[in-house]
Amino acid sequence: MSLSPLPSIVIEPIVRSALLEDLGRGGDLTSDAVIPRECRATLVLKARQPGVVAGLDLVAFAFLLVDPAIDMHIRRLDGSDIFAGETIAKVCGPARGLLTAERTALNFLCRLSGIATATAAMVEAVRGHKARIVCTRKTTPGLRALEKYAVRVGGGANHRFGLDDAVLIKDNHIAIAGDIRTAIERARAAAGHMVKIEVEVDTLEQLETALSSKVDAVLLDNMSIEELARAVAMVGGRAITEASGRVTAATAAAIAATGVDLISVGWLTHSAPILDIGLDVPVEADSNRNLN
Repeated sequence: MSLSPLPSIVIEPIVRSALLEDLGRGGDLTSDAVIPRECRATLVLKARQPGVVAGLDLVAFAFLLVDPAIDMHIRRLDGSDIFAGETIAKVCGPARGLLTAERTALNFLCRLSGIATATAAMVEAVRGHKARIVCTRKTTPGLRALEKYAVRVGGGANHRFGLDDAVLIKDNHIAIAGDIRTAIERARAAAGHMVKIEVEVDTLEQLETALSSKVDAVLLDNMSIEELARAVAMVGGRAITEASGRVTAATAAAIAATGVDLISVGWLTHSAPILDIGLDVPVEADSNRNLN
């Protein structure tokens, strides 16, 4: 899979912060006490369940920041489908550094691979339809760039990254502004010519008002399948259509069949289960020889 990795300037401070959270002021008390300084080891990253890999650059940074003498040999790149028991990568070097970085590396890899795996399942559920699976801003604070990257690795697409790159007029904006038309007019007057405007609608009546104001996209929130189909027909290509609200792999195909352009799924980034990946001494290796 061809995918642009996250730039180092984004990755490094996040990984560094995670390591600082773990090491605090005293370092790795256990590894420093139990493992002699001169010990070296070889460990393998191995999948314990099938899925899609995401986050290997963060793993590499975790080991690099702890000990630059650690070497990482990647066998399966981000975006790869993996099976249970498959080796993803091998890391070799000073044993203390390997053990110190282990949990931080796995936290990133398991979390992002879980998001990529869940996204891939949703993409597969709508295969054959034009609808694209997109994520939302329901992300872990401080990790949005990583989690949205994992969605792309899984074959999904990103919605806006933040409040600063698109206008999305939601129900509370409308309620406080007074009505949809007023909210749209104010947004259009304030936004630059490169900024798209999307508005959330709950009813077909609201949709008609939004369309008459010529918005770029409409978020069809919590509509039934029948309402979605009618909404898509009403739009008739005049705006991008996005379906949202309690979407699952079981309901995604029916939603996609209505003809919507996008299906946004918040749980991909706030509730996707991790992918179980371990970092272990190879079973064929003699652990005593490996750590001396």
